[in-house]
Amino acid sequence: MKSLVIVAIIMLLGGCEQQPRLNKLPDDAVILAFGDSLTYGTGVNKEQSYPTILSQLTDRQVINAGIPGEISGDGLTRLPELLDEYQPELLILIHGGNDFIRRLPTQQTADNIRQMIAAARQRNIDVILLGVPQPGLLLMSSAELYGRISDSLQIANDLETLPEILATPSLKSDLVHPNAQGYRLLAENISSLLQERGAI
Repeated sequence: MKSLVIVAIIMLLGGCEQQPRLNKLPDDAVILAFGDSLTYGTGVNKEQSYPTILSQLTDRQVINAGIPGEISGDGLTRLPELLDEYQPELLILIHGGNDFIRRLPTQQTADNIRQMIAAARQRNIDVILLGVPQPGLLLMSSAELYGRISDSLQIANDLETLPEILATPSLKSDLVHPNAQGYRLLAENISSLLQERGAI
C-alpha cells in the first residue's frame, strides 16, 4: 500500500513537470481572461478582481472578459469574436461552473471547453486552463473533465487553486465566489504559473 502511495506521488509530480512551456509574453502583450463570474470578480470591486491584480503582477494588459452566470455554450459562441478583437498572446480560461450548477451534461461542457481551446490554438494563442470544482458535500476538487482535457490537449493548467480557495471559508465572499483575498491568491498563483512555464 505504501509503495502505491509513493508511485502515485511520483506520477503526480511527473505530470506537473510535463506541462508545456508557454511562449514568452512581450512587454506589450495582451492577456485575455475569459470566463464567468469567477473571472468577472463577483463579490468584490473591479479593482479586486483577479484579472486586475494579475495585470499589476505581470505588468501586462489583462482584459477582463468575464460574464456572471454564463454557461459554456454561450461562452463558446462569444469567445471567437473577442479573440479576433483583442488578438491576445494568451488566453486564461475559467469556465464550466454554471454548467455544473445547472446540471448540464458533463460531456457537453467538456466539448465546449475543447472547442474554446481549439479556437485559441487556431489563432496561435497559448492557453492556460483552470479547473473548476463540482459542488460536493465533503472534499472539493476540480471536475475530472479539466484534467482529461489538459492531458489530451497538452494544455498548461492549474487544477488546484480554485478548489482550495472555494473550500476555505476565509477566502470566500459567498458559497461560490472568492473574496478579495481569494481573488488575490488566484492571481498570484496564475502569475507563478506564468513564470514557471516561461511566459514572464
